[in-house]
Amino acid sequence: MTTVSTKPRVALTTYSVKPRGGVVHTLELAEALAALGVDVTIIAMGDPEVGFFREVDVPVIIVPAPDWGDTLEERVFSWIEAMTIGLNRVRDDFDIIHSQDCISARAAARVRDEGAPFRLIRTVHHVDDFTTQALIDCQISAIREPDEVLVVSELWRKQLLADYGVAATVVHNGVRAERFATPISSERRAELRARIGATDKFLYLTVGGIEPRKGSEFLVEALGRLKADPCGADVMLAVVGGHSFQDYAPYRERVLGGLEQHGLKAGGDLALLGTVSDDELPEWFHAADGFVFPSINEGWGLVVLEAMSAGLPVVASDIEVFHEFMTHEENAIMTATGDSHSLAIGMERLVMDSDLAASLRAAGPAVAAQFSWISTAEQHAAIYG
Repeated sequence: MTTVSTKPRVALTTYSVKPRGGVVHTLELAEALAALGVDVTIIAMGDPEVGFFREVDVPVIIVPAPDWGDTLEERVFSWIEAMTIGLNRVRDDFDIIHSQDCISARAAARVRDEGAPFRLIRTVHHVDDFTTQALIDCQISAIREPDEVLVVSELWRKQLLADYGVAATVVHNGVRAERFATPISSERRAELRARIGATDKFLYLTVGGIEPRKGSEFLVEALGRLKADPCGADVMLAVVGGHSFQDYAPYRERVLGGLEQHGLKAGGDLALLGTVSDDELPEWFHAADGFVFPSINEGWGLVVLEAMSAGLPVVASDIEVFHEFMTHEENAIMTATGDSHSLAIGMERLVMDSDLAASLRAAGPAVAAQFSWISTAEQHAAIYG
């Protein structure tokens, strides 16, 4: 007698193969689900010949991405079309499509509405501040169309209910703590710091590139205030990341173009590392002396947990979502959002108060330990049924 498996076939979909937060979430969740025995595949958009930014331990389908359009609207809608075509090819191969972004959610909803038998789940990591009606409407549809919606924080559960009438389930992000907790040799630390001229400086690290949502302009202003403060130490900032589906070039040019007026020099006070390799990323958390993350809008803040896993003391903005896992002066220094003066004071405190820095270094790993990918995957598996 043949036994028919009732285990659902799950596809996690994402719009990119680049190292952005939502994509990292997708890969880590998929691998944790597979470790639990879930039948999971990742479907992403990119170059099939290149694949993801790192090796992935689950089956992967890469849908060829279209040409890079001149405007954000052109990119979004052309990528939705391309993902729709890709999902149509495998529409009967999965019982659940779990989309991690607006683009793949809209595409999956189209395929489902044309008669595909899968159940559509969407994780909303955050809601973007789009400025054109077409993109605003697209984002609203991507929130309301799925059969079930998940969010990564209580803040966004409340916000989706209030703004869109959508009842979502909270499933927090996880972090692979052991990956970031592994120390590097003193020689490797010195090598990384020397590479950017930070040998004798207090080195702050931030991850996410130069973009509005990350509060980059306030960070640069705060760095300038620290340099101008005669009581301050010699502080340098290293910025990792920068890939984005949206075009932040004008913002980036404005922020970097203002370095001189803040008394700063590129290469001397600020190092733009761009996208570093997956193996090198954890090393930078150990090469730095502090982590600064003055975001004004986040779904959760996965990189903060990565910093805490590495025992790197954190200075962050006091946006509501960060209060779900951070407490001021207990496991982080929290500063007023969008306030470069407050941020500079918080950054200087970490530099000058060695006892506070030591207590934050000790507290961080315990916070990160509360959020494992296996725990996150177990919650997802229960939702999948």
